[in-house]
Amino acid sequence: MIPAHNEAKRLGGTLERIRRYAERHDFSVEVMVVSDASVDGTPDLARAFDPGQMTLNVLASTTSKGKGRTVRRGMLAARGQILLMTDADLATPIEDLDKLLIWLDEGYDVVIGSRALPESVLCPPQGPLRRLIGWLFRTLRRTLFLHDIRDTQCGFKLFNRQVADEVFARQLLDDAAFDCEILLLARVGGYRIKEVGVAWGHDPDSRMKLISESFRMLRSLIALKFRLGGGRA
Repeated sequence: MIPAHNEAKRLGGTLERIRRYAERHDFSVEVMVVSDASVDGTPDLARAFDPGQMTLNVLASTTSKGKGRTVRRGMLAARGQILLMTDADLATPIEDLDKLLIWLDEGYDVVIGSRALPESVLCPPQGPLRRLIGWLFRTLRRTLFLHDIRDTQCGFKLFNRQVADEVFARQLLDDAAFDCEILLLARVGGYRIKEVGVAWGHDPDSRMKLISESFRMLRSLIALKFRLGGGRA
């Protein structure tokens, strides 16, 4: 599942890479592109793409819903038994999905890519300001809940169908703190979460408005703590 806001420049290459990945594997692949108020032709580009052996579905909204709601819409509409959410720029390469699938086979319910483990590879890393804000966010979040998870914000997460249906149906946040919410919902629900180091590269053309979104996320963290508590470590 790929959330997309004005991603016409990057989406074609991303879909091509996913198609090549699908051709090398013997399981069926459905790609769900959900466009959030794109005005650059993102939905048309996705609909015109030749998916090959994949199934490609496109959902589009004309008014901005926020990344959280965009992801929720796509994950609940997807039909697979294993669901991956990934960003339109493939900051984590699709090939790293193999690293996550292993842990679903080991009995975990949610497997998340991480930029903060010894085996993680960051090339290129974020700039100093983003790293500082990220550190402050992680420090506060780990004080409030999900103490054992180092990186909640990497946009590469894998769910089995049961957990996806449950947590995304209960998700309320539309801002970028929704990642914390869905993981906290999974933890409160007693589901097993595995964090796995992945490759990740910062894209300077990030769609996130760093300062304003950071303040929204901080408010959302505090609201989550009151609504859901700390979960279990």
